[in-house]
Amino acid sequence: MRRWRGVVPVLTLMVLAVLAACGGNSDGLDESELVIYSGRQEGLVGPLIEQFEQQTGIATSVRYGGTDQLAAQLLEEGEATPGDVFFSQDGGALGALGQAGRLEQLPQGVLDAVPANYRADDGTWVGTSGRARVIVYDPRQVPEPDVPDSVFELTEPRWRGQVGIAPGNASFQAFVTAIRVLRGDDAARDWLAGMRANDVQIFDNNLQILDATGNGLVQLGLINHYYWYERVAEQGAAAVPTRLKFLPGGDPGALVNVAGAGILRGSDHPEQARRFVEFLLTDQSQAYFAQQTKEYPLVAGVPAAPDLPPLDSLQSPQIDLSDLSTLEQTLTMIQDAGLT
Repeated sequence: MRRWRGVVPVLTLMVLAVLAACGGNSDGLDESELVIYSGRQEGLVGPLIEQFEQQTGIATSVRYGGTDQLAAQLLEEGEATPGDVFFSQDGGALGALGQAGRLEQLPQGVLDAVPANYRADDGTWVGTSGRARVIVYDPRQVPEPDVPDSVFELTEPRWRGQVGIAPGNASFQAFVTAIRVLRGDDAARDWLAGMRANDVQIFDNNLQILDATGNGLVQLGLINHYYWYERVAEQGAAAVPTRLKFLPGGDPGALVNVAGAGILRGSDHPEQARRFVEFLLTDQSQAYFAQQTKEYPLVAGVPAAPDLPPLDSLQSPQIDLSDLSTLEQTLTMIQDAGLT
């Protein structure tokens, strides 16, 4: 099993919480402004937050970081947090905060803006954009009919040394958590062990997997759909040798996860926080996600990027995304499998 460019070790939420606590609660933040904890990268959502400020006149102070790190920090800070809004990369981190009682109930009108399966059952968070797990493959090495229909096929001998994953990536971790929720811990543990035994290739992130597949270093990889579509938008389809397969039949590898937002309990700026969450669900913001990040808009009537299969055509497994909150157990399982 080869590791590419040094994988960042997987940390548990307990360790992250300790590190977060050591970092202090309000350094670099202006608590007189709307304080946003963003697990989404500044280069990705910074321009959108600037649009919010310009259109509403509401000043913001943003703390950027890994979604898991920020969720752990918010749990550590509790009621003393300076944060008003948590803008998360995935539903699991929001679910963890909701289950800990750290999120306020959102107005029903906000919740109703997106389909029920892309928001919390208890009304504490709402999805803002969607992304699908896919298999990226090299058609020069693997004809489309031969690409597996299930991630569980990837442990078969024919794929030995030919599959790329990024176990340090939050989306991969959420996907493994989905296996645990859907199939049980034993099935997830067996799959991880089978992947390691099959000489799975480890990369730092989805882009490295996309490049490795295109360069023939591996034949298949597990990524989110939008990395490929962003690459095609930048370089043109003719310059991108790889293709995507959206898995059928509700396979865990077809998981559609969401970025989302929730208002933190005890927020000092609840009205401004509500307006920010509402702003993320406007046609303007939804179009931004579709056009700039190639994610799926979740609000009806806003078209996805060209050539994406319709969101309602994807065969994602039926799962409450809040149930992806048991991340610490998943991180331990990945580490125990030797994939860090």
